[in-house]
Amino acid sequence: MDNSLRVLTLRLFVRVAMTGSFADAARYYALPASSVSRHIAGLERALGQRLLYRHTRAVRLTDAGERYYHDVRQVLDSLDLATEQVIGDAKRPQGLLRINAPVAFGRRHIAPLLGRFQAAYPAINVELTLTDAFIDPVQEGADVVIRVGALSDSSLVARQLATQRFIACAAPAYLARHGSPSHPEALSEHNCLVYKGTRGIQPWYFRAPDNEKAQRYHVKGNLYGNNAESLVAAALQGQGIVLFPSWLLVDALREGALVPILEGFAASGEATLEGIHVIYPENRLRSSKVAAFLEHLFKEIGEQPYWDK
Repeated sequence: MDNSLRVLTLRLFVRVAMTGSFADAARYYALPASSVSRHIAGLERALGQRLLYRHTRAVRLTDAGERYYHDVRQVLDSLDLATEQVIGDAKRPQGLLRINAPVAFGRRHIAPLLGRFQAAYPAINVELTLTDAFIDPVQEGADVVIRVGALSDSSLVARQLATQRFIACAAPAYLARHGSPSHPEALSEHNCLVYKGTRGIQPWYFRAPDNEKAQRYHVKGNLYGNNAESLVAAALQGQGIVLFPSWLLVDALREGALVPILEGFAASGEATLEGIHVIYPENRLRSSKVAAFLEHLFKEIGEQPYWDK
């Protein structure tokens, strides 16, 4: 097996290990599934070790495969970085940049800035994946991950992109029919459209100006959903009140389609204010394409996020 085939085999193994699917690896590398299977089988024969358990519905790593996967992944990451640094330089970044972001934030605030970024760096190809599920960038092979909300402890590098400012609001038609609550306690008498995601129901917190601690208030309504934009759409139709970050509501608020309420209270979706962060593996700091994207991203968003201006 020559070196190019050996590297391809390792990349196929890593992709199968990441996704648990031969079919996914085949699609990703535009190869027949039978070819992927032959590469992996050949690798196992050469190593004298079984790397994968093959089941009808899933593929998972053996203990030896798990150890091998982590070592190989580091080697391939180092190889890609070395190749990038030899071929390109800080003035001419190139290669594939993998970005992961939450669905609504990515669609509204990441995708629109990619055109200007790629115009400035035409040798960079971008693979943008939008998902609200938390991913491990090392495990999934992402160069940059945007995360909204609380971060778990991690060995990954994290930089805060922006703080989040939450706003409770409703359509003028809803407020004309039901009135505007003057205190968070009055929300119990209103139809609140509530986000319910993988972590359960998003709580509604409000803090009075004379109180340092935010208080959680019970809210209920006739619509719960795991897609924030669908709840905003319902609010725009006058169905009820929503509580979301300003980056999601900015267009509706500027147009007057939604009107802020309870402006004398600081609102949030967590007991403590949480921000929007960029996270990435430490070794990506040496990548010129990652550095170029981060510079562009922070410049475009601004020290004070443009959606809060």
